[in-house]
Amino acid sequence: MITCHVCFRHCRLDDGQTGACGARGNENGENICLNYGELTSLAIDPIEKKPFARFHPGSRILSVGSYGCNLFCPFCQNYEISTARRGEARTRKVKPETIANLAKDSESSGNIGVAFTYNEPMIGWEFVRDTAKLVREKGMVNAVVTNGSVMPEILREVLPYIDAFNIDLKAFTEEYYKKLGGDLETVKTFIKLAAKDAHVELTTLIVPGENDSPEEMAQEAAWIASVDEEIPLHITRFFPRYKYEDRRPTDVEKMRELAAVARKELTTVMLGNV
Repeated sequence: MITCHVCFRHCRLDDGQTGACGARGNENGENICLNYGELTSLAIDPIEKKPFARFHPGSRILSVGSYGCNLFCPFCQNYEISTARRGEARTRKVKPETIANLAKDSESSGNIGVAFTYNEPMIGWEFVRDTAKLVREKGMVNAVVTNGSVMPEILREVLPYIDAFNIDLKAFTEEYYKKLGGDLETVKTFIKLAAKDAHVELTTLIVPGENDSPEEMAQEAAWIASVDEEIPLHITRFFPRYKYEDRRPTDVEKMRELAAVARKELTTVMLGNV
């Protein structure tokens, strides 16, 4: 039996067993990244779609994703790949060198580098690290879109090669994070460490009745400002999806109210999906 120390779960795995994320497993006593190079998604997207507002605005970025996630959000927009395990999602095996070359070949069409996104990329940190090194060698940038729910030592493995993070700060209560199978303190630590060495933007999806109180937003914004008041915050609108298809979309006026609260502490607050 081994213990996986990639995230806060510290899954204990017998030989042949897969972790809660679906993307790591015990193979002959070794902690293996099962989704290494197994891509489910590849596209060149506007940088604003990640979303980034203050990182190379107006540019495009090669976006790649695999399968698996260590949170279980009932509203996940990409649940077909985030909840998949090995063999359950259609994938294509791609080497880090191939991604780096494709990024460079796309530079003439406005591509600035590679974004690791769609599923949770940090559970497969080895592929992120290996690919990002090669992308950096080609003079291009790397971005990660993440839930920020891995351990500090894992972040430190990739941080030297990552230029920007968009981190989901899904709420500011431990109670809500537990509903998602997460841990707020782990995310807060991730944000603080990432912000020391990379450009960081945060995203909070407002789910009606869950994380939409002005009081909670005030606490969240004050904490973000204690890290850096210039960290951009994206307050985004929820739409019914996955297990929350019976919920109503977030009221736009409620989002504007929460944005006004956040702007008392932060210099850059934007509304998304409106």
